[in-house]
Amino acid sequence: MMSQPVILAQPQQVVVVQPQRGQWQTGLCDCCIDCGVCCCGFFCYPCLGCQVAADMNECCCCGSTMAMRSVYRTKYNIPGSLCNDFCTVLWCPVFSLCQIKRDINRRRDLGIF
Repeated sequence: MMSQPVILAQPQQVVVVQPQRGQWQTGLCDCCIDCGVCCCGFFCYPCLGCQVAADMNECCCCGSTMAMRSVYRTKYNIPGSLCNDFCTVLWCPVFSLCQIKRDINRRRDLGIF
């Protein structure tokens, strides 16, 4: 008589979360989602600009510019235009920079940065 095989591990279902590649991970005015980034942006804007630039391997002077926003948006296929980037950085510089930093943090957590 043959013995029954013993199953030591059950197969498990793996759920893969697809990162949202073609859009911003948070909205422009979603500062309350990450209060640390928000406070850094409001109280030490140049420091946050340098953090963003360092994250993107760019010069510290470029972190808060329209060019940096455009490069980031293009890299992750986020819809928009140069005119949109210019207006966002001109009229909402803190919100713009905070949005980029939150996006970097989210993408880093998802493993796609």
